Amino acid sequence: MSLKIRLKPDEKMLIGHAVIRNGDRSSEFFIENSAAILREKDIMKEDAANSPARRLYFLVQLMYVDPENSAGYRNAYLELQRQILEAAPSSSKILEEIVSFLDRGDHYHALKSTKKLMEHEQTLLSKIIENAACQGV
Repeated sequence: MSLKIRLKPDEKMLIGHAVIRNGDRSSEFFIENSAAILREKDIMKEDAANSPARRLYFLVQLMYVDPENSAGYRNAYLELQRQILEAAPSSSKILEEIVSFLDRGDHYHALKSTKKLMEHEQTLLSKIIENAACQGV
């Protein structure tokens, strides 16, 4: 079964190690085999990985697009996951979901779950800031 992707004008997409940039009109592509595919909006650059959850997303992204070096990324991921779990135990269910996808080799859905972790992290940070403001800190 093909994967249908529609790109907007000038939108970029990563297929394997190749970056594809669309021309000046919308285009439709059909991917006929298995490949690492990320739309521009889902690609995180290294300098944007500026929080624990965002660094986790970046590591999962690297596992997805660079499977030859996946073991090293996985080790870094597991260490960071341990640190996040220690600092924010409320993240455990999301982290379990991410690992479950990774264990099945489903990096795309692991990335989607990692976005949930980034939202959770933002919620936790907002509560901390709100509490600090209420205490006059």
